[in-house]
Amino acid sequence: MSADNTSRCEFDSDELILRLDLTLSADVNEIDPVVQRILAIVSTLECGSGKGFEIETALREALANAVVHGCKGDPGKKIQVAVGCDEARGMLIVVRDPGTGFDPHAIPSPTQGQNLYRSHGRGIYLINELMDEVRFEKGGTEIWMRKL
Repeated sequence: MSADNTSRCEFDSDELILRLDLTLSADVNEIDPVVQRILAIVSTLECGSGKGFEIETALREALANAVVHGCKGDPGKKIQVAVGCDEARGMLIVVRDPGTGFDPHAIPSPTQGQNLYRSHGRGIYLINELMDEVRFEKGGTEIWMRKL
């Protein structure tokens, strides 16, 4: 895990309480240390107060999707995470991967039909349920998640 100052978050302002940019290898073993580092910082801030479960779960799911789907489990590829926090706009987390992207509208609902019995395919659904705003950018290679 290393600092990366090239990624940009829409919270570029003087009112930011926190601006954090991280880069990690596409290795599932790197997810927990990154999540723990981010949670340790945001838990002390107003924008993360009482929202730890939602932020942690959504971040873990987004990182797991980036590792497994975006990077195809190739630890030589890098995933970027940008976190911005201010009192007025809450917390924004952006996860980007170097993959080919995907169409989020093509993901079947895990709450319908045979999808109820699948052992995977719930990450995007959970992220949408736990965060206040979710959007996909750059053809699905970036997920923007906001918690107010």
